[in-house]
Amino acid sequence: MSFKNLGLCDQLLKAVKEQGYDEPTPVQKEAIPVILAKRDILAGAQTGTGKTAGFTLPMLELIHRHKDESRKKHHVRALILTPTRELALQVEESVSLYGKFLPYKSCVIFGGVKINPQITALRKGIDIVVATPGRLLDHISQKTIDLSKVDFLILDEADRMLDMGFINDIKKVLAVLPKQKQTLLFSATFSNEIKKLTDSLLNSPVLIEVARRNQSAEQIKQIVHPVDKTRKRELLTKLIKEGDWQQVLVFMRTKHGCNRLSEQLSNDGISSAAIHGNKSQNARVKALSDFKAGKVRVLVATDIAARGIDIDQLPHVVNFELPNVSEDYVHRIGRTGRAGNKGEAMSLVCVDENEFLANIEKLINKDIHKFIVKGFEPDPSIKAEPIKMGGGGGNRGRGGNSRSRGNNKPRNGGASRGRR
Repeated sequence: MSFKNLGLCDQLLKAVKEQGYDEPTPVQKEAIPVILAKRDILAGAQTGTGKTAGFTLPMLELIHRHKDESRKKHHVRALILTPTRELALQVEESVSLYGKFLPYKSCVIFGGVKINPQITALRKGIDIVVATPGRLLDHISQKTIDLSKVDFLILDEADRMLDMGFINDIKKVLAVLPKQKQTLLFSATFSNEIKKLTDSLLNSPVLIEVARRNQSAEQIKQIVHPVDKTRKRELLTKLIKEGDWQQVLVFMRTKHGCNRLSEQLSNDGISSAAIHGNKSQNARVKALSDFKAGKVRVLVATDIAARGIDIDQLPHVVNFELPNVSEDYVHRIGRTGRAGNKGEAMSLVCVDENEFLANIEKLINKDIHKFIVKGFEPDPSIKAEPIKMGGGGGNRGRGGNSRSRGNNKPRNGGASRGRR
């Protein structure tokens, strides 16, 4: 099947072709016809499956089909909510790329930057808004955005929004939207909380699931290197240099850990940058841009900061520290092996993290291959110690909404919103 068979207009087909895509991915094949039929959907799709185009293309098509020639002023017809700034930027970039031959305007709204340029853009007239919940509520409270004519509501990575404590924000946004609208909800996992949200939000939704729940992508080679905690950085440096890795995304649990490891790798002669919630928005955008352009070999990130990173052919992901929330492992390794490409996900695991590893293997229903690197054999005399989870940036939002060791249940609400 080609994109021509999906019922998209010539302008969208031209934009898709410019991006080098000929055939839709499985989620696009399933989602696009259903969305064009004006049905609500609940879509379970891992990162790298093409889900952004899966909702962007039919959304643009429907807006174009039902344009109102009598209206001279643009008004918000589609609202896309995302959990993080980075993801909002990625989604709005896709909207701009695929809609470049259509006359519709889009903008991105998130916190951490001045609000006045956003207000100016909205006053000029916008058709499609991509936003994070906190800053969107700021605009709603200041009456600088009119959502009364929204035809489409899209929640991207809804599971992460709930996990970050945005459920109350989402409800406040819903309160100002029209009751008659088409709603599309995308989530990498289907928790009980997602099901509750679905029941209250979607109207007879079509379920689209292109991968089994919490299944890690088959094209990703996963491996665990057991190693003492104090020798992880040394082993990582060895692997990068001897493997001649040119682009590596490394995950840490804390902001402080990101900064420290990035500095250590730079001292080892490996260009590196850190990205986390304490970095300014400009610094985060620059770090990601330099990483994509190959100016730095290693990007060290926390889970929240890396959520919107979308790189088609990222070859290596390294869990320098395993996440305490098992589902985050699936999200992390999903940064590689995207769009049918091969990828490698490597975890450096010390004795303290064995419980985390067991929980991850249980979640993905798979034993991850273990390989001890010669010269880095773990010291059997070292005993496991509790892992401190607070304070350093493993937080969910600014409220310190972290979860304790071994607790894999998503936390609902209660977190302070932050301005993501």
